[in-house]
Amino acid sequence: MGWGGGRVLRDRNVVFYLSGVVVSGFGSSAMSLAAGVWTKSLTGSDSLAALTTFCVWAPILLGPVIGTLADRARRRPLLIWTNLGMAMVLLPLLAVHSSDQIWILFAVLTVYGISSVLLDAAEAALVATVVPETLRGDFNGLRMTANEGMKLVAPLLGALLFVQFGGTAVALLDAVTFVLAAMAFTLIRVSEPAPRPAKAQKWSAQVAEGIRCLRHQPALWRLVLAGAATMGVAGLNGASVYAVVDAGLHRPPAFAGVLYAVQGIGSVVIGLFSGALLRRMPERGFAAAGIMLFALGVALRVVPSAPVVLIASAMIGAGLPCVLIAAMTAVQRETPGDLLGRVAATANTLLFAPNAVALVAGAGLLALVGHDVLLLVAGAAAATAAIGCLLGSGTRAPAAAPALGGSVRVEDGGAEGSETAHDSR
Repeated sequence: MGWGGGRVLRDRNVVFYLSGVVVSGFGSSAMSLAAGVWTKSLTGSDSLAALTTFCVWAPILLGPVIGTLADRARRRPLLIWTNLGMAMVLLPLLAVHSSDQIWILFAVLTVYGISSVLLDAAEAALVATVVPETLRGDFNGLRMTANEGMKLVAPLLGALLFVQFGGTAVALLDAVTFVLAAMAFTLIRVSEPAPRPAKAQKWSAQVAEGIRCLRHQPALWRLVLAGAATMGVAGLNGASVYAVVDAGLHRPPAFAGVLYAVQGIGSVVIGLFSGALLRRMPERGFAAAGIMLFALGVALRVVPSAPVVLIASAMIGAGLPCVLIAAMTAVQRETPGDLLGRVAATANTLLFAPNAVALVAGAGLLALVGHDVLLLVAGAAAATAAIGCLLGSGTRAPAAAPALGGSVRVEDGGAEGSETAHDSR
């Protein structure tokens, strides 16, 4: 089957959505680096600087709860108002000029993390409404490409902006990107059904309903668990990167930036071709192949050769997104629309929480064992996850891609349906 990205990009809704992803991802990536540098410059504390990342990531542990909100409202208006709300939430950062005010930054970053979980859930649900099933792999791959492409340039430009004008300038830039993303979502034309009236259920019962929906689909559950295991290994790999640069390659710490850039290029490339590959193989096969490529890349990082480690970084970048794209595409297909927000958020919690935990664990393990031992064990663990993914019962076989138009109603009689599962802000 051919590349489906061209068919996806001919739809106006996708163009507006991906435009929002690009500007949103740029602001998010710039802010993620600037927040740590900003904290370090005001407090001189490495621990507080590291805590900025924790504030953004911690809310993902509440994904099933936050995702329930995405099932209680129309998803497009929710995306618009959440983006506009976050633009306003960032404005108090303009008052942060000393260490006594650093609590404002931490409070804003925590709200930032909560909004990221909510946005991801709402976007995943809206994709299932407007993108034809056989083109969702292409769409999710293009979204991954847009996200990773921004990560290649935004942190550097954010750092330069911080050096020249300070953290408030980066905060303003990020606020503007939220507004631009909201405008992009406003321009999407889709007839979205109203959510069903809420049952007389406690909030906890609604959360549990989403968890049960994911747990009771064996093929999807196994795919998500394989992704969780892989992301855990990715955390161990990430914790060892500076040891690879220093003890393995005898290069300065800045060389880690080169490895991250090469890894990002690998992710961009796989994002472009994931849809075509998903039409040639079942999701579990695509995920397993990507995990195995990732496992080999992790193991190859023990070789004390810069060219080999660079190739390994490209393998890691190309392999790691496969299971994430496959899992989200399967979630969008297999989940009823009225549960999709909380199921997608639950899947994201299972997929990404192990990464944060493993980063901390990996930092501790490096004090006990060499990075080469850690990487070899991590690579073996990822290979085991790939085998487990293959041995599980499969999801639906790939089907031929139809024309993009005609499958979804749109407002104003305009373009064919299409929208997205968006980046993690």
